[in-house]
Amino acid sequence: MRALQLQRLEGPEGLAMVEVPEPEAGDGVLIDVVAAGVSFPDLLLTRGQYQMKPEVPFVPGVEVAGVVRAAPAGARVKPGDRVMGFSFTLGGFAEACVVAPEMAFPIPEAWSFEQAAGVVMNYHTAHFALHRRGQLRQGETVVVHGAAGGVGTAAVQVAKGAGARVLAVVSDERKKEVATRAGADVVLLLKEFQAGVREATDGRGADVVLDPVGGDVFEKSLKVLAPEGRILVVGFASGQIPSVTVNRLLLRNVSVVGVAWGAFLMQAPELPGEIARDLEALAAKGIVNPVVGRVFPFEDGAQALRELESRQAVGKVVLKVKAG
Repeated sequence: MRALQLQRLEGPEGLAMVEVPEPEAGDGVLIDVVAAGVSFPDLLLTRGQYQMKPEVPFVPGVEVAGVVRAAPAGARVKPGDRVMGFSFTLGGFAEACVVAPEMAFPIPEAWSFEQAAGVVMNYHTAHFALHRRGQLRQGETVVVHGAAGGVGTAAVQVAKGAGARVLAVVSDERKKEVATRAGADVVLLLKEFQAGVREATDGRGADVVLDPVGGDVFEKSLKVLAPEGRILVVGFASGQIPSVTVNRLLLRNVSVVGVAWGAFLMQAPELPGEIARDLEALAAKGIVNPVVGRVFPFEDGAQALRELESRQAVGKVVLKVKAG
């Protein structure tokens, strides 16, 4: 089968299209991949900057959507089903991929493969962040940074599904429309978000801030938290890992909360099924409806990663692996 293999830790330029053996299904679900999601961790992996550091050569990619070719007895899905999946062992940038049975989920009938390819990591992360870690309550105000990206649009919709008011923050005018389409109540430009949050909350501040950006965005976000507010640390797309002087937390009665969905699954293997059921209910109501950005041909995987690197991506960036 064809696969995009990382042969050198040189960023996207280290990728090459090669022929590799098809994976064996074993105890997993073997998926004929139609579309693969492109994520920020994939970009970091190509430079050896992610916490997981597989030896080269390897095939990146953890998010896939396609059709089940083989599944073990007792799995929720069966051969012929349209599914979306997440692979802990990478391998998603290929024409076939194996995922654990508990990480394969049926695709809602109304969704395309391209929409489904960006769901499992982004929406499960957003749900885990807002509900499990952030303890989000109905009626609270949520600020979502990077709200036009894959994680951001997912977080906007999950927060709306929880009955929250969502203030979306984006970096430029072009991205405002995407955040609005995702369902945000208010969309703010990054350069003016602090004043915008204060105005939108009559000076009280936000109950929850979801931050996948880091750097000075984190520092500024601390200042717009309401009493007992929580800032959810999801990632560091800016490339800068911030620090905090903890007396500021004490004096203002606010919390900094770490979010690592993938790592937590080892402690709570039942969590993916629970989140999937909630997301399915929100999808049936039309609240969860994945926003797809650019769809690149399979051969242009390097260009798809560069789209993320340039911070120009809106919605979920996807590779079209084959017709489906």
